[in-house]
Amino acid sequence: MQYRFIIHHSSFTIIMSVNNYPKLHNATWPGIVGKGPDSEPPISLDDILTMTAAAEVDGVKFDGVDLGLFDPHYDLDTSDDAIKRLADKVAAHGLEIGSLVAPIWGGPAMGTKEDQAQFVEMVRKSCHIGQKLREMGIRPNGVVRIDSASGVQNWAADPVGNSKLIAQTFREACDVAADFGERLAAEGEICWGGMHSWKDMIETLEAVDRKNIGFQADMSHTTLYLLGYNSPENRVLPVDFQWADRETFLEGLKKLTAALRPWTIDFHVAQNDGTVHGTGSHDKTGRHCLATDPNGKLDIAHDAGLWLRDENGALTKAFKHICWDGCMFDNAVMTKQQTWNDILAAMIKVRELHGWTAP
Repeated sequence: MQYRFIIHHSSFTIIMSVNNYPKLHNATWPGIVGKGPDSEPPISLDDILTMTAAAEVDGVKFDGVDLGLFDPHYDLDTSDDAIKRLADKVAAHGLEIGSLVAPIWGGPAMGTKEDQAQFVEMVRKSCHIGQKLREMGIRPNGVVRIDSASGVQNWAADPVGNSKLIAQTFREACDVAADFGERLAAEGEICWGGMHSWKDMIETLEAVDRKNIGFQADMSHTTLYLLGYNSPENRVLPVDFQWADRETFLEGLKKLTAALRPWTIDFHVAQNDGTVHGTGSHDKTGRHCLATDPNGKLDIAHDAGLWLRDENGALTKAFKHICWDGCMFDNAVMTKQQTWNDILAAMIKVRELHGWTAP
């Protein structure tokens, strides 16, 4: 249980943050995604962990991190001793580990047999790491995140055939993940073929037909689902929609969340300004904005509730942690401690409105 005390002159106003769930996590992969030779240098895992652990708002801190299992933060082919070193590194900052991102981009899920096999092997290696981290006690919850690793234009060359290939690859990956006691979360993002609209996402999940797969919702990326980027026929909001029309926006968001919420097993808190963005080699997708961005279109704390609560307003408690995802920010922004304090403040507000208490 964490408490926040705010003093107002001669009287005390005590705000008790009694909700200890969902746990509040920060993502490590924004130090890598969109970085590299054709952009800015990556930010090291050590630096991300240090800034995450240092963030604090009225005595409340981050509980953990979600990890991207790819270079330069992690070598997927290292030994079990390296997994122990990773656990010790995170634990030294007083943090736990939650969801993991499998580096499946070497072989598209709708590619050749060799591509599909490589995809599944990356999932296997990631699930092995996830299982070991659970056994070490540092990973109490979380999933392994995947996507189709396939471009939308390539998918569109044969939507039916390519969707079948993606579903086949995902089924094989699910079967492998089940051997490790892991669940896979398919990321809803407009740049991944077969997952680039809310309807395509649901059709893919239904075609996979495995109990250990679900949807990973990101508040920035799913906002673009509403606007029909890369899938105009599946647009939810009217073509003449204006962002000042909050009522129409919420109607669309309620429709979207009603369809995807039953599948959602992993959740990213984020902000979006209604535009697409890409940096380095990363394709254009929903732009992640800072929590304090004046151009942000989301009421973060309120709108998160449409994912975290059912149609009757009851908490789903479908996952025990939530994660901030903010990719492709400039390094100058990401290396400011205030950036992470502001992000943590937004996360706290989500938990205050939609959290619960548990032992």
